[in-house]
Amino acid sequence: MSQDLTANLEALLAKGNDSPTLRFALATRYLAAGDAAAAARHAGGALALDADYSAAWKLLGQAQTIGGDAAAAAASYRRGIEVAERRGDRQAAKEMQVFLKRLEKAAQDPPPR
Repeated sequence: MSQDLTANLEALLAKGNDSPTLRFALATRYLAAGDAAAAARHAGGALALDADYSAAWKLLGQAQTIGGDAAAAAASYRRGIEVAERRGDRQAAKEMQVFLKRLEKAAQDPPPR
């Protein structure tokens, strides 16, 4: 059933019905399915259409983290925090600050042996 929803969303996109919310929905579906690259691509698409979409910044950072690009994820979270704070979206800003701190801590901790 979830594949059907993703296919339906992709069909809407293919028909030219591009929008930040459609891209966000696709990014969410792909991230849940474990496809971080597709999730990042669609979250980036949402942000190309609306750079002030703070939830898309958070989702992009999550996809980049899962995809192994911690530096890009940290940059996305920082940008997302700026956007969220400017828009008064305190919850999204707090969540991204937590994710950013986790990334920074992981970068400082030595890898396990």
